Amino acid sequence: MNWDQVKGSWKQVKGKAQQKWGDLTDDEFDIIEGKREELVGRLQAKYGYTKEKAEEEAESWVRGL
Repeated sequence: MNWDQVKGSWKQVKGKAQQKWGDLTDDEFDIIEGKREELVGRLQAKYGYTKEKAEEEAESWVRGL
C-alpha cells in the first residue's frame, strides 16, 4: 500500500494505526486523515521520536498494510 491508498482508505486502515500507536487519541487520528507528514509529526510529539525514526515507523507500517 502507498500513502495515496492510505489516505483514500483512511477509515478502513485507521483501526490498524490505532492498534500500533495506541497513545494517539481518536481526535489525533481524525486530524491525521492518512497524511504521512501529519502522522510523522504526531509520532514525534507523542512518542519523542526523531523525525527519522518517526518516518521509519510510518513507512514500515504502510509497507505492512
